[in-house]
Amino acid sequence: MKRRSVLRGLGGAGAAGLLAACGVKPAYVAEDERAGRDLSARERSVTFANWPLYIDTDDDDPGRRPTLDAFRKRTGIAVRYTEEINDNDEFFGKVGPALMNGQQTDRDLVVVSDWMAARFVRLGWVQSMDRAAQPHVARELDPQLLKPAFDPGRLHSVPWQSGITGIAYNRRRLGRELRSTRQLWDADLRGKVTLLSGLDESISLLMQGDGVDVTRWTADDFHAVCDRIEELVKRRHIRRFTGNDYIKDLAGGDVLACQAYSGDVIQLQADNPDIEFVVPEEGGELWAESLMIPNLARHKTNAEKLIDYYYEPEVAAELAAWVNYVCPVPAAQAVLADSGDEELVALAEDPLIFPDADMRGRLAIARDIKASERREFAKRWNGIVGL
Repeated sequence: MKRRSVLRGLGGAGAAGLLAACGVKPAYVAEDERAGRDLSARERSVTFANWPLYIDTDDDDPGRRPTLDAFRKRTGIAVRYTEEINDNDEFFGKVGPALMNGQQTDRDLVVVSDWMAARFVRLGWVQSMDRAAQPHVARELDPQLLKPAFDPGRLHSVPWQSGITGIAYNRRRLGRELRSTRQLWDADLRGKVTLLSGLDESISLLMQGDGVDVTRWTADDFHAVCDRIEELVKRRHIRRFTGNDYIKDLAGGDVLACQAYSGDVIQLQADNPDIEFVVPEEGGELWAESLMIPNLARHKTNAEKLIDYYYEPEVAAELAAWVNYVCPVPAAQAVLADSGDEELVALAEDPLIFPDADMRGRLAIARDIKASERREFAKRWNGIVGL
């Protein structure tokens, strides 16, 4: 299942396209107009919409989710958990009409990729959180994830899990190491390289390969990358553009190197230790998929409690051990390291779950694509990719 999904469905037009299609001009909702009546004290429940396969489950009963069960037992708050988010734009299309019309979405908590989170924040469709009620978030959130350009201070979003976009390759089949994005264009990789098809998923790493500071990249930087990729496509150097199906290509040997997500590669390595993941020497993209509370949510206080619960190091460690993405709670590393369990200790030492100082020095959170830029950029990129 995709988590960092490709731009499709709305053809890259995003919020503006959806709103225009409905005959309504985009409307920013002021902060003081976002809160609804909070029924948390009376209704001990919270509705949580997430992606498939993105939470811990019981080995003997996949229908049970141990961390959610523990939260209910501790607080008395029942969690209605749905795995309904399969694509960012598809989910936006599902909840957008209600939000644009000042209506409830029947969801108290949602998880979307950071570029989609930027869209929700920009439109004013999510509420700010009460950090006084979230001491673990305030204390434990990874400082490197604290100030994304779209939400400085993380007032409207809290990372659920994080990850890295870098390069995966089969070292044995390739017969050498890869350490640079530029090496993807080497002659011996012609026809054996794949790139991610999504604009937001792919472009930052490629710009980093050109030495661009992706926290403040420009339109010229974007078009320079597109010029290069167009030429590589014409020369058939790039085998194809993919979603998460790059996993099958790499595992099967159809490609030797590709853009990839850190969490996927950890799982691939369990079956094939020849697969390696690299944060290129020019840098890799650090991203997050974030928890957000939609406007007029009926159980905001309960949602804030659930978010804070997942920032307790012991709970964060349990979740990290199952999903294998970059944990947004650095203190969870010590919990796993002190567990006495050989597999959990190994996870604590894995820099793809807990990046070390050297790796962190090469990671950056890219600035989001502005609404005024998206149509132009998506049109060019999708034309290259063939979307």
